[in-house]
Amino acid sequence: MNDSKVNSFMDIRSATVAKMLEAKKEGVKVVGIYCTFCPQELVIAAGAVPVGLCGTKEDPVTAAEEVLPRNLCPLIKSSYGFAATNTCPFFVFSDLVVGETTCDGKKKMFEIMQELKPVHVMQLPHMSREGAALDLWVDEVRRLKSRLEEEFGVEITDEKIREAMDLVNKEKSLQKEISDFNRVSPPLLSGMDLLTVIWSSGFGFDKMEVIEMLAGLKDTLSSHKSLHGKPPGPRILLTGCPVGIGSEKVIRVTEELGASVVAMENCTGYKTLGLMSDTTLDDPIVALAKKYIQIPCSCMSPNRYRMNLISGMIDDFSVHGVIDLTWQACHTYNVESYEVGRLVKQKNLPYLHLETDYSSSDLESLKVRIQSMLEMIDGNESSGYRPGVRCC
Repeated sequence: MNDSKVNSFMDIRSATVAKMLEAKKEGVKVVGIYCTFCPQELVIAAGAVPVGLCGTKEDPVTAAEEVLPRNLCPLIKSSYGFAATNTCPFFVFSDLVVGETTCDGKKKMFEIMQELKPVHVMQLPHMSREGAALDLWVDEVRRLKSRLEEEFGVEITDEKIREAMDLVNKEKSLQKEISDFNRVSPPLLSGMDLLTVIWSSGFGFDKMEVIEMLAGLKDTLSSHKSLHGKPPGPRILLTGCPVGIGSEKVIRVTEELGASVVAMENCTGYKTLGLMSDTTLDDPIVALAKKYIQIPCSCMSPNRYRMNLISGMIDDFSVHGVIDLTWQACHTYNVESYEVGRLVKQKNLPYLHLETDYSSSDLESLKVRIQSMLEMIDGNESSGYRPGVRCC
Protein backbone atom coordinates (compact mmCIF):
# COMPACT_ATOMS: atom_id res chain seq x y z
CA MET A 1 0.00 0.00 0.00
CA ASN A 2 2.13 2.88 -1.26
CA ASP A 3 -0.33 5.53 -2.39
CA SER A 4 -1.32 8.44 -0.17
CA LYS A 5 -4.92 8.29 -1.42
CA VAL A 6 -5.26 4.76 -0.05
CA ASN A 7 -3.26 5.50 3.09
CA SER A 8 -5.61 8.38 3.91
CA PHE A 9 -8.42 5.88 4.50
CA MET A 10 -6.41 4.40 7.37
CA ASP A 11 -6.81 7.72 9.18
CA ILE A 12 -10.62 7.83 8.97
CA ARG A 13 -11.26 6.16 12.31
CA SER A 14 -8.90 8.36 14.33
CA ALA A 15 -10.24 11.47 12.58
CA THR A 16 -13.81 10.41 13.36
CA VAL A 17 -13.01 9.99 17.05
CA ALA A 18 -11.65 13.54 17.20
CA LYS A 19 -14.66 14.96 15.36
CA MET A 20 -17.13 13.07 17.51
CA LEU A 21 -15.56 14.42 20.68
CA GLU A 22 -16.40 17.91 19.47
CA ALA A 23 -19.76 17.02 17.90
CA LYS A 24 -21.06 15.38 21.07
CA LYS A 25 -20.49 18.67 22.90
CA GLU A 26 -22.86 20.25 20.37
CA GLY A 27 -25.51 17.62 20.97
CA VAL A 28 -24.97 15.59 17.78
CA LYS A 29 -26.47 12.11 18.04
CA VAL A 30 -24.59 8.97 16.99
CA VAL A 31 -26.02 5.61 15.94
CA GLY A 32 -23.74 2.58 16.06
CA ILE A 33 -24.23 -0.02 13.34
CA TYR A 34 -23.05 -3.64 13.24
CA CYS A 35 -24.50 -4.85 9.95
CA THR A 36 -25.16 -3.75 6.39
CA PHE A 37 -28.86 -4.52 6.85
CA CYS A 38 -29.27 -1.32 8.89
CA PRO A 39 -30.71 1.40 6.60
CA GLN A 40 -28.23 4.14 7.38
CA GLU A 41 -30.28 6.54 5.24
CA LEU A 42 -32.80 6.81 8.10
CA VAL A 43 -30.03 7.68 10.56
CA ILE A 44 -28.76 10.43 8.27
CA ALA A 45 -32.31 11.70 7.70
CA ALA A 46 -32.70 11.93 11.48
CA GLY A 47 -29.73 14.31 11.61
CA ALA A 48 -27.59 11.71 13.38
CA VAL A 49 -24.25 10.18 12.42
CA PRO A 50 -24.21 6.48 11.43
CA VAL A 51 -20.92 4.79 12.30
CA GLY A 52 -19.61 1.25 12.13
CA LEU A 53 -18.81 -0.49 15.43
CA CYS A 54 -15.68 -2.46 16.26
CA GLY A 55 -15.77 -6.24 15.98
CA THR A 56 -12.82 -7.42 13.91
CA LYS A 57 -10.02 -7.92 16.45
CA GLU A 58 -9.12 -10.74 18.80
CA ASP A 59 -8.08 -8.51 21.73
CA PRO A 60 -11.47 -8.25 23.52
CA VAL A 61 -12.56 -11.85 22.91
CA THR A 62 -11.28 -13.07 26.29
CA ALA A 63 -13.37 -10.47 28.10
CA ALA A 64 -16.42 -11.45 26.07
CA GLU A 65 -15.99 -15.10 27.01
CA GLU A 66 -16.69 -14.18 30.63
CA VAL A 67 -20.30 -13.75 29.48
CA LEU A 68 -20.61 -15.48 26.11
CA PRO A 69 -19.87 -19.12 25.16
CA ARG A 70 -16.32 -19.84 24.00
CA ASN A 71 -17.58 -21.74 20.95
CA LEU A 72 -19.41 -18.69 19.59
CA CYS A 73 -18.48 -16.85 16.38
CA PRO A 74 -15.40 -14.61 16.93
CA LEU A 75 -17.16 -11.68 15.27
CA ILE A 76 -19.92 -11.78 17.90
CA LYS A 77 -17.46 -12.19 20.77
CA SER A 78 -15.24 -9.39 19.49
CA SER A 79 -18.23 -7.07 19.06
CA TYR A 80 -19.49 -7.68 22.57
CA GLY A 81 -16.00 -7.62 24.06
CA PHE A 82 -15.27 -4.20 22.62
CA ALA A 83 -18.57 -2.91 24.02
CA ALA A 84 -18.15 -4.48 27.47
CA THR A 85 -14.59 -3.19 27.91
CA ASN A 86 -15.32 0.31 26.55
CA THR A 87 -12.46 -0.06 24.08
CA CYS A 88 -14.50 0.82 21.00
CA PRO A 89 -14.82 4.64 21.04
CA PHE A 90 -17.66 4.51 18.51
CA PHE A 91 -19.71 2.34 20.87
CA VAL A 92 -18.98 4.75 23.71
CA PHE A 93 -20.19 7.68 21.60
CA SER A 94 -23.32 5.88 20.37
CA ASP A 95 -26.67 7.08 21.69
CA LEU A 96 -28.37 4.09 20.09
CA VAL A 97 -27.08 0.81 18.67
CA VAL A 98 -28.93 -0.90 15.82
CA GLY A 99 -28.72 -4.68 15.65
CA GLU A 100 -30.42 -7.27 13.48
CA THR A 101 -31.35 -10.95 13.56
CA THR A 102 -28.96 -12.28 10.92
CA CYS A 103 -28.08 -15.15 13.25
CA ASP A 104 -29.20 -16.60 16.57
CA GLY A 105 -25.88 -15.79 18.22
CA LYS A 106 -26.08 -12.09 17.45
CA LYS A 107 -29.77 -11.97 18.36
CA LYS A 108 -29.11 -13.34 21.84
CA MET A 109 -25.94 -11.28 22.27
CA PHE A 110 -27.96 -8.10 21.63
CA GLU A 111 -30.23 -9.05 24.54
CA ILE A 112 -27.21 -8.92 26.85
CA MET A 113 -25.82 -5.78 25.20
CA GLN A 114 -29.02 -3.96 26.19
CA GLU A 115 -27.49 -3.75 29.68
CA LEU A 116 -24.69 -1.57 28.28
CA LYS A 117 -26.45 0.68 25.79
CA PRO A 118 -29.92 1.17 24.22
CA VAL A 119 -30.17 -1.37 21.40
CA HIS A 120 -32.79 -1.49 18.66
CA VAL A 121 -32.99 -4.92 17.01
CA MET A 122 -34.49 -5.24 13.53
CA GLN A 123 -36.34 -8.51 12.91
CA LEU A 124 -35.08 -9.74 9.56
CA PRO A 125 -37.18 -12.08 7.38
CA HIS A 126 -35.20 -15.05 6.07
CA MET A 127 -37.40 -16.83 3.55
CA SER A 128 -38.22 -14.54 0.64
CA ARG A 129 -37.93 -11.02 -0.75
CA GLU A 130 -41.57 -10.59 -1.75
CA GLY A 131 -45.03 -10.91 -0.24
CA ALA A 132 -45.26 -11.30 3.53
CA ALA A 133 -41.46 -11.18 3.95
CA LEU A 134 -41.22 -7.79 2.27
CA ASP A 135 -44.23 -6.55 4.24
CA LEU A 136 -42.49 -7.58 7.47
CA TRP A 137 -39.29 -5.80 6.48
CA VAL A 138 -41.17 -2.63 5.47
CA ASP A 139 -42.75 -2.65 8.94
CA GLU A 140 -39.31 -3.11 10.53
CA VAL A 141 -37.88 -0.15 8.60
CA ARG A 142 -40.87 1.95 9.71
CA ARG A 143 -40.33 0.80 13.28
CA LEU A 144 -36.70 1.95 13.14
CA LYS A 145 -37.83 5.30 11.75
CA SER A 146 -40.24 5.71 14.68
CA ARG A 147 -37.55 4.71 17.19
CA LEU A 148 -35.10 7.27 15.79
CA GLU A 149 -37.74 10.01 15.85
CA GLU A 150 -38.71 9.17 19.42
CA GLU A 151 -35.15 8.73 20.66
CA PHE A 152 -33.83 11.97 19.16
CA GLY A 153 -36.97 14.15 19.17
CA VAL A 154 -36.94 14.75 15.42
CA GLU A 155 -39.20 14.30 12.41
CA ILE A 156 -37.83 12.20 9.56
CA THR A 157 -39.49 13.52 6.40
CA ASP A 158 -39.68 11.81 3.02
CA GLU A 159 -37.59 14.63 1.58
CA LYS A 160 -34.81 14.05 4.10
CA ILE A 161 -34.86 10.32 3.41
CA ARG A 162 -34.54 10.89 -0.35
CA GLU A 163 -31.63 13.26 0.18
CA ALA A 164 -29.92 10.62 2.30
CA MET A 165 -30.67 7.97 -0.33
CA ASP A 166 -28.90 10.07 -2.97
CA LEU A 167 -25.92 10.45 -0.65
CA VAL A 168 -25.58 6.74 0.13
CA ASN A 169 -26.18 5.79 -3.51
CA LYS A 170 -23.28 8.05 -4.51
CA GLU A 171 -20.98 6.51 -1.89
CA LYS A 172 -21.83 2.93 -2.93
CA SER A 173 -21.47 3.77 -6.61
CA LEU A 174 -17.96 5.16 -6.07
CA GLN A 175 -16.96 2.15 -3.94
CA LYS A 176 -18.12 -0.15 -6.73
CA GLU A 177 -16.26 1.82 -9.40
CA ILE A 178 -13.08 1.65 -7.32
CA SER A 179 -13.51 -2.09 -6.78
CA ASP A 180 -14.10 -2.59 -10.50
CA PHE A 181 -10.66 -1.19 -11.35
CA ASN A 182 -9.37 -4.59 -10.28
CA ARG A 183 -10.99 -6.23 -13.28
CA VAL A 184 -7.80 -5.45 -15.19
CA SER A 185 -4.57 -7.44 -14.98
CA PRO A 186 -2.44 -6.66 -13.11
CA PRO A 187 -4.98 -5.39 -10.56
CA LEU A 188 -4.64 -1.74 -9.55
CA LEU A 189 -5.30 -2.40 -5.87
CA SER A 190 -4.15 -5.13 -3.54
CA GLY A 191 -6.66 -6.99 -1.41
CA MET A 192 -5.47 -5.05 1.62
CA ASP A 193 -5.98 -1.80 -0.29
CA LEU A 194 -9.54 -2.81 -1.11
CA LEU A 195 -10.25 -3.78 2.48
CA THR A 196 -8.78 -0.55 3.80
CA VAL A 197 -10.88 1.61 1.48
CA ILE A 198 -14.25 -0.14 1.70
CA TRP A 199 -14.14 -1.16 5.38
CA SER A 200 -12.71 2.11 6.66
CA SER A 201 -15.36 4.13 4.81
CA GLY A 202 -17.94 2.79 7.25
CA PHE A 203 -16.26 4.68 10.11
CA GLY A 204 -16.49 8.11 8.46
CA PHE A 205 -18.02 10.97 10.42
CA ASP A 206 -19.02 13.07 7.41
CA LYS A 207 -20.47 11.18 4.46
CA MET A 208 -19.61 13.98 2.02
CA GLU A 209 -15.97 13.90 3.10
CA VAL A 210 -15.85 10.15 2.52
CA ILE A 211 -17.41 10.63 -0.92
CA GLU A 212 -14.78 13.24 -1.78
CA MET A 213 -12.03 10.84 -0.66
CA LEU A 214 -13.50 8.07 -2.79
CA ALA A 215 -13.79 10.38 -5.79
CA GLY A 216 -10.14 11.41 -5.35
CA LEU A 217 -9.02 7.78 -5.22
CA LYS A 218 -11.09 7.01 -8.31
CA ASP A 219 -9.34 9.84 -10.19
CA THR A 220 -5.96 8.53 -9.05
CA LEU A 221 -6.75 5.00 -10.19
CA SER A 222 -7.91 6.32 -13.56
CA SER A 223 -4.38 7.55 -14.27
CA HIS A 224 -2.27 4.76 -12.72
CA LYS A 225 -1.36 1.26 -13.80
CA SER A 226 -1.04 -0.10 -10.28
CA LEU A 227 -0.85 1.33 -6.78
CA HIS A 228 0.83 -1.63 -5.11
CA GLY A 229 3.53 -2.38 -7.66
CA LYS A 230 3.32 -6.16 -7.34
CA PRO A 231 3.97 -8.47 -10.30
CA PRO A 232 0.83 -10.25 -11.52
CA GLY A 233 0.04 -13.43 -9.61
CA PRO A 234 -2.93 -15.78 -9.38
CA ARG A 235 -6.15 -13.79 -9.13
CA ILE A 236 -8.17 -14.82 -6.07
CA LEU A 237 -11.77 -14.09 -5.15
CA LEU A 238 -12.46 -14.10 -1.40
CA THR A 239 -16.00 -15.04 -0.42
CA GLY A 240 -17.79 -15.74 2.85
CA CYS A 241 -17.87 -14.02 6.24
CA PRO A 242 -17.15 -10.32 6.84
CA VAL A 243 -13.50 -9.28 7.17
CA GLY A 244 -12.04 -6.11 8.64
CA ILE A 245 -8.74 -4.68 9.77
CA GLY A 246 -7.67 -7.07 12.51
CA SER A 247 -9.31 -10.13 10.96
CA GLU A 248 -7.63 -9.93 7.57
CA LYS A 249 -5.14 -12.78 8.05
CA VAL A 250 -6.41 -14.81 5.09
CA ILE A 251 -5.96 -11.83 2.76
CA ARG A 252 -2.48 -11.11 4.11
CA VAL A 253 -1.30 -14.72 3.88
CA THR A 254 -2.69 -15.11 0.36
CA GLU A 255 -0.91 -12.01 -0.90
CA GLU A 256 2.32 -12.76 0.98
CA LEU A 257 2.37 -16.04 -0.96
CA GLY A 258 2.34 -14.11 -4.25
CA ALA A 259 -1.34 -14.07 -5.21
CA SER A 260 -3.65 -11.07 -5.59
CA VAL A 261 -7.00 -10.91 -3.82
CA VAL A 262 -8.65 -8.98 -6.63
CA ALA A 263 -12.16 -8.94 -5.16
CA MET A 264 -14.09 -9.74 -2.00
CA GLU A 265 -17.70 -10.86 -2.18
CA ASN A 266 -18.35 -10.48 1.55
CA CYS A 267 -20.23 -7.72 3.42
CA THR A 268 -17.06 -5.63 3.72
CA GLY A 269 -16.50 -6.04 0.00
CA TYR A 270 -18.69 -6.20 -3.08
CA LYS A 271 -21.88 -7.73 -1.71
CA THR A 272 -23.87 -4.52 -1.21
CA LEU A 273 -22.16 -2.19 -3.70
CA GLY A 274 -24.53 -2.89 -6.58
CA LEU A 275 -27.68 -2.27 -4.53
CA MET A 276 -29.14 1.22 -4.98
CA SER A 277 -32.22 2.84 -3.47
CA ASP A 278 -34.94 3.65 -6.01
CA THR A 279 -35.58 7.35 -5.40
CA THR A 280 -38.54 7.37 -7.83
CA LEU A 281 -40.85 5.29 -5.61
CA ASP A 282 -43.61 7.25 -3.89
CA ASP A 283 -42.80 5.80 -0.46
CA PRO A 284 -39.07 6.04 0.38
CA ILE A 285 -39.52 3.57 3.25
CA VAL A 286 -40.65 0.92 0.76
CA ALA A 287 -37.69 1.86 -1.46
CA LEU A 288 -35.27 1.32 1.43
CA ALA A 289 -36.89 -1.98 2.37
CA LYS A 290 -36.68 -3.26 -1.21
CA LYS A 291 -33.00 -2.32 -1.38
CA TYR A 292 -31.86 -3.83 1.90
CA ILE A 293 -33.84 -7.06 1.66
CA GLN A 294 -31.85 -7.88 -1.49
CA ILE A 295 -28.58 -8.21 0.46
CA PRO A 296 -27.47 -11.80 -0.24
CA CYS A 297 -26.48 -12.71 3.31
CA SER A 298 -26.20 -16.44 4.03
CA CYS A 299 -29.09 -16.03 6.49
CA MET A 300 -31.39 -15.73 3.45
CA SER A 301 -33.02 -18.93 2.24
CA PRO A 302 -32.88 -19.61 -0.60
CA ASN A 303 -29.95 -17.35 -1.40
CA ARG A 304 -29.82 -17.48 -5.20
CA TYR A 305 -28.65 -13.90 -5.61
CA ARG A 306 -25.40 -14.67 -3.77
CA MET A 307 -24.61 -17.54 -6.15
CA ASN A 308 -25.40 -15.29 -9.12
CA LEU A 309 -23.17 -12.59 -7.65
CA ILE A 310 -20.24 -14.96 -7.09
CA SER A 311 -20.62 -16.40 -10.58
CA GLY A 312 -20.57 -12.94 -12.12
CA MET A 313 -17.58 -11.84 -10.05
CA ILE A 314 -15.59 -14.91 -11.09
CA ASP A 315 -16.11 -13.94 -14.71
CA ASP A 316 -15.83 -10.15 -14.38
CA PHE A 317 -12.62 -10.25 -12.31
CA SER A 318 -11.04 -13.06 -14.37
CA VAL A 319 -10.57 -15.15 -11.24
CA HIS A 320 -8.18 -18.13 -11.12
CA GLY A 321 -9.38 -19.53 -7.79
CA VAL A 322 -11.84 -18.92 -4.95
CA ILE A 323 -11.18 -18.91 -1.20
CA ASP A 324 -14.33 -19.20 0.87
CA LEU A 325 -13.86 -17.99 4.46
CA THR A 326 -16.08 -19.11 7.35
CA TRP A 327 -15.59 -17.89 10.91
CA GLN A 328 -15.93 -20.70 13.41
CA ALA A 329 -19.54 -21.29 14.52
CA CYS A 330 -20.98 -19.29 11.62
CA HIS A 331 -23.33 -22.07 10.59
CA THR A 332 -25.14 -20.38 7.71
CA TYR A 333 -21.97 -19.53 5.79
CA ASN A 334 -20.52 -22.93 6.66
CA VAL A 335 -23.52 -24.77 5.25
CA GLU A 336 -23.66 -22.49 2.22
CA SER A 337 -20.02 -23.27 1.42
CA TYR A 338 -21.32 -26.46 -0.20
CA GLU A 339 -23.23 -24.45 -2.82
CA VAL A 340 -20.31 -22.06 -3.32
CA GLY A 341 -17.91 -24.96 -3.83
CA ARG A 342 -20.20 -26.63 -6.33
CA LEU A 343 -20.53 -23.39 -8.30
CA VAL A 344 -16.76 -22.82 -8.40
CA LYS A 345 -16.04 -26.42 -9.44
CA GLN A 346 -18.60 -26.13 -12.24
CA LYS A 347 -16.43 -23.34 -13.59
CA ASN A 348 -13.40 -25.67 -13.39
CA LEU A 349 -11.57 -23.49 -10.89
CA PRO A 350 -9.72 -24.41 -7.67
CA TYR A 351 -11.80 -23.89 -4.53
CA LEU A 352 -10.62 -23.70 -0.93
CA HIS A 353 -12.94 -23.51 2.07
CA LEU A 354 -11.29 -22.22 5.26
CA GLU A 355 -12.87 -22.33 8.70
CA THR A 356 -10.96 -20.30 11.26
CA ASP A 357 -11.19 -17.64 13.97
CA TYR A 358 -9.44 -14.35 14.74
CA SER A 359 -6.40 -15.90 16.37
CA SER A 360 -3.00 -16.45 14.78
CA SER A 361 -2.71 -20.02 16.09
CA ASP A 362 -3.43 -21.59 12.70
CA LEU A 363 -1.35 -19.28 10.50
CA GLU A 364 1.09 -22.00 9.46
CA SER A 365 -1.65 -24.43 8.49
CA LEU A 366 -3.42 -21.67 6.56
CA LYS A 367 -0.20 -20.95 4.69
CA VAL A 368 0.18 -24.61 3.74
CA ARG A 369 -3.39 -24.92 2.48
CA ILE A 370 -3.37 -21.65 0.56
CA GLN A 371 0.05 -22.43 -0.94
CA SER A 372 -1.25 -25.79 -2.15
CA MET A 373 -4.15 -24.04 -3.86
CA LEU A 374 -1.85 -21.53 -5.55
CA GLU A 375 0.40 -24.33 -6.79
CA MET A 376 -2.67 -25.99 -8.24
CA ILE A 377 -3.46 -22.78 -10.12
CA ASP A 378 0.09 -22.50 -11.44
CA GLY A 379 -0.16 -26.01 -12.82
CA ASN A 380 -3.66 -25.68 -14.20
CA GLU A 381 -3.53 -24.58 -17.80
CA SER A 382 -7.31 -24.50 -18.02
CA SER A 383 -7.42 -21.63 -15.50
CA GLY A 384 -6.10 -19.25 -18.14
CA TYR A 385 -3.49 -17.90 -15.73
CA ARG A 386 -0.62 -16.36 -17.65
CA PRO A 387 1.76 -14.14 -15.67
CA GLY A 388 2.23 -10.75 -17.26
CA VAL A 389 -0.71 -11.01 -19.66
CA ARG A 390 -3.29 -8.23 -19.44
CA CYS A 391 -6.68 -9.90 -19.57
CA CYS A 392 -8.98 -6.92 -20.09
